[in-house]
Amino acid sequence: MTETAIEVRVSPEDFTVQTEYDALCAANARDGAVVFFVGRVRDLNEGEAVHGLHLEHYPGMTETVLVRLAGRAAERWPLSRIRIVHRVGDLHPADQIVFVGVSSSHRQAAFDGASFLMDFLKTEAPFWKKETSPDGATRWLDARQSDSTLADRWR
Repeated sequence: MTETAIEVRVSPEDFTVQTEYDALCAANARDGAVVFFVGRVRDLNEGEAVHGLHLEHYPGMTETVLVRLAGRAAERWPLSRIRIVHRVGDLHPADQIVFVGVSSSHRQAAFDGASFLMDFLKTEAPFWKKETSPDGATRWLDARQSDSTLADRWR
């Protein structure tokens, strides 16, 4: 089996979905499946209007955790390539936050690998999120039980 190519990037810069998809496919004729997820900032969270989202992380530590998560996915499924791009800093409704993409020779491995990565990214990656309401009030967001429940299915 070929080693999985893993790329992780944490940055305040936006990403282009087509560019990330193209990187998963470049010089890669053996994989018949590419699955990706793009997360965006919502304008409503738990019934409250959202004006902005601020994401913080620990540089170096966050990337290490994301690479480790990608390695765990690669151990479980035959994934050829994994790309994780996560933004930090100040974001607004409809801005992209995260891209998780995988390629594999088979669709089910690609679906499962991408789902696994998102579930554990939400529960294990060291990101801290603070929402701002339209009136300027802020609140730090806690992890959701629903995210932990989804991650538990892979344990």
